[in-house]
Amino acid sequence: MPKRPYQQVAAELRERILSGQIPPGPRNPSLVELEAETGGLARDTLRKAVKVLKDEGLVETEPGMGIYVVERA
Repeated sequence: MPKRPYQQVAAELRERILSGQIPPGPRNPSLVELEAETGGLARDTLRKAVKVLKDEGLVETEPGMGIYVVERA
């Protein structure tokens, strides 16, 4: 069964986080930036992808501030 768009985005972001392309700490791409980067995917799709990563403990979100990659031990 093919992955849903939010699962594809989550997988791509997860790989970028785990490889160090998206570092811990500073604010990372916002939903608006991700929307542009992904060719205009709906923000709801992007929110679902970010929620997957948040549930996995890879990112934290601050309403109105952005998405942050969590420092891993």
